[in-house]
Amino acid sequence: MLDTIVLNNIRAYGYTGLLPEERTLGQWFAVDVRLELCLEKAGQTDDIRDTLDYRGVIDQIKNTIRTERFLLLERLAQVLTQQVLAFPLVQAVTLRVTKVAPPIPDFTGQISIELHRGKVQVQS
Repeated sequence: MLDTIVLNNIRAYGYTGLLPEERTLGQWFAVDVRLELCLEKAGQTDDIRDTLDYRGVIDQIKNTIRTERFLLLERLAQVLTQQVLAFPLVQAVTLRVTKVAPPIPDFTGQISIELHRGKVQVQS
């Protein structure tokens, strides 16, 4: 059974969107991440080397949102999910990326994409 680290409301300003003004002017994004991994050793040793230093996950997400440009929110979510899965201890991730204030007339809500991905286990 895997344990969980949850990171909520990672906010960054980025340039993903279908409309030209989204890619030029940008907008705020928020990301929630649920990381599945084994935390048993860190719980016993109280040593950061035995767990995931989630500051790296936060930095990776913020940097990608700030520097990459995609047309679709789905693509941004996929890239972020793949990057988080690349952290060695992470076995699975559920990631939600939200456009905080999408430029849609007469719409004051938010739009989110949520993905769940796990590492592929290699059969020997």
